[in-house]
Amino acid sequence: MFFLILGILALIVGFSINTPSLAVSRFARPFKVVGIILILVGLLAASVRQIDAGTVGVQSLFGSVQNRVLESGLNVVNPLVTVTEFDIKTQNYTMSGAHDESGQLGDDAIRVLTADGLEVVIDLTVLYSVIPSESPNIYRSIGSDYSNKVVRPITRTRIRDNAVYYDAVSLYSTKRDEFQSRIYKTIESDLRKRGIMLEQLLIRNINLPASVKTTIESKINAEQEAQKMQFVLQKERQEAERKRVEAQGIADYQKILATGLSDKQLQYEQIKAQRELAASPNTKIVVLGGRGNVPLILNEK
Repeated sequence: MFFLILGILALIVGFSINTPSLAVSRFARPFKVVGIILILVGLLAASVRQIDAGTVGVQSLFGSVQNRVLESGLNVVNPLVTVTEFDIKTQNYTMSGAHDESGQLGDDAIRVLTADGLEVVIDLTVLYSVIPSESPNIYRSIGSDYSNKVVRPITRTRIRDNAVYYDAVSLYSTKRDEFQSRIYKTIESDLRKRGIMLEQLLIRNINLPASVKTTIESKINAEQEAQKMQFVLQKERQEAERKRVEAQGIADYQKILATGLSDKQLQYEQIKAQRELAASPNTKIVVLGGRGNVPLILNEK
């Protein structure tokens, strides 16, 4: 555009001094030639636009937005159009209670009311990107500040609309994934109508009221104690079963001995034991025929 303006000025000067009565009239022709060359160079430079990687270009001519989208690289365009670049890479918008993390001044976390009337504070990050073919419509109807005009209000509204179906405890624990999936579907549908694709929705933190947190912690501790007691009882039952089986085995063994051994067999076993005692190096004297047929054993000690 600079060369174009400079060339027009050179042409104007050339035509202005193209009067024989002026002493500088001999420079009129060079000014005209230079002006034409500068205009051609300016038109050529203005007709070629470079679009950076990860962006697309939206053309507008005198306020009228054109539907043709300029891809990344060099593009030949009307030298009079204005090109606005749109970022089509993945972008994120965070709504958090942490200072300066959300891009907003102060606390930007989402406060919602659950089904049981409690206030829950949610920290959330939205990952999204502009659909390249929809960038002219976004520029025409929303503008370049679509994150604050569309992404933020739609996300906050849909989260509040869906949180009323869950109570605070289930939202914090068992229903968290279900809640995230539900709000993802509704937000994804709304953003796509606006030309924006929702890539991922990340619920980073759910803060419950202090009283609810205390109740949950007490419940968890009680459940852990109950599980511990069940383990102890199961262990005691197993030990009692082991002792019962052991006692039954001893009783069965004694019963077998009581019913299976005769007097002759006992006498035979007694004789064998006496022989072994007599063969022992520590045994010196074995006296048989004592009281109760029990041998009397004498040694040197």
